[in-house]
Amino acid sequence: MQERHHVVVVGGGFGGLQLVNDLKGAPVKVTLIDRRNHHLFQPLLYQVATTVLATSEIAWPIRRLYRDRQEVTTLLGEVAGVDMIAKEVTLAHGQSIPYDTLVLATGATHAYFGHDEWAAVAPGLKTLEDATTIRRRVLIAFEQAEVEEDTARRDALLTFTIIGAGPTGVELAGIIAEMAHRTLPGEFRRIDTRLARVVLVEAGPRILPAFSEELSAYASRELEKLGVEVLTGTPVTDCTDEGVTIGESFVPSRTLVWAAGVQASPAARWVGADADRAGRVKVGPDLTAPHHPDIFVIGDTASVIQEDGKPVPGIAPAAKQQGAYVAQVIRGRLTGSPAPGPFRYRHQGSLATIGKRAAIIDFGRIKLRGSLAWWIWGIAHIYFLIGTRSRFAVAWSWLWTYLSGQHSARLITQKDTLREER
Repeated sequence: MQERHHVVVVGGGFGGLQLVNDLKGAPVKVTLIDRRNHHLFQPLLYQVATTVLATSEIAWPIRRLYRDRQEVTTLLGEVAGVDMIAKEVTLAHGQSIPYDTLVLATGATHAYFGHDEWAAVAPGLKTLEDATTIRRRVLIAFEQAEVEEDTARRDALLTFTIIGAGPTGVELAGIIAEMAHRTLPGEFRRIDTRLARVVLVEAGPRILPAFSEELSAYASRELEKLGVEVLTGTPVTDCTDEGVTIGESFVPSRTLVWAAGVQASPAARWVGADADRAGRVKVGPDLTAPHHPDIFVIGDTASVIQEDGKPVPGIAPAAKQQGAYVAQVIRGRLTGSPAPGPFRYRHQGSLATIGKRAAIIDFGRIKLRGSLAWWIWGIAHIYFLIGTRSRFAVAWSWLWTYLSGQHSARLITQKDTLREER
């Protein structure tokens, strides 16, 4: 085993796991490093944040996934840098991990466009911790509104603002509105949750800009039917404990969620590579870092330009395709097989939900919307979940929510110091 080619993979997301899976049977040993001990199915993270699913239904311990792969070692740790001369990865606690081939699949985090101070009052949605924080703040807002005597403060508590109208923002807005207008009425005595405001803010001219104008317009109409106020064409200029400033207008809102942008990990600095504005490494046609054929960069960490000049989108299918491609390249190098050629991204369609009964799907020539699109969206997501138990649990949670209108994970489990002090 010690003589095998050592592949170090940093990041246990979609790209990293696909790579490790596709290296099964190859003459390599693999070390997989991640800051967390679990793989997270991010496309359904917003459903944890909005009380539809529990955390255990969309996350799985990485060690368990590879318990039968003796050539795979899993390490819980945070990478601090890469020594490209010594060919070592340095962890934050000081340990160095040597590599023959390094794959950086470290993902991305929230981007506040120079206003990092907004993070405390407008959390983003990238981790389980983010999801439970948002869920807690949404639920606490209703609870505090129930006991609030001041009308203006109560109205601010019942105003939920989502900043950014990509798929995550749209999906969050839709479910929060459904929860306020359809799930919670009747459970409170002093407030009418149907009077809650859900505000979706997009600086661009329309929501869901990656979709066709037709589907974008449909999604906007469906959100408005759910009671969401859709504001486009004006950026957010300030976020505080008391609310959000949209352009020059202040909206009192005690619960803000950030879904407006992402920033890649520091991987570009680790390997001294050029990066785009979001910090993604500008990789070569084979997904290697420039001048370093032994270092690959994939997923949200990589800036990959397609033949038409457009960037490969930062979505799960793209990361999985990149992971599979790099595994093929590594196998070819070790066995002397011909190189597979430049990476080619195959777009499999864009999907987004609007509440629990409608969705939009863009397959290019084929575009679907409404309840049929929602069922296809659900089947596709269940298919990609890991393990029969998770598929059954999520399917049951969705069926229960669909039929009863009730959410199954409405638990406030942690103290929110910021929320309780306000």
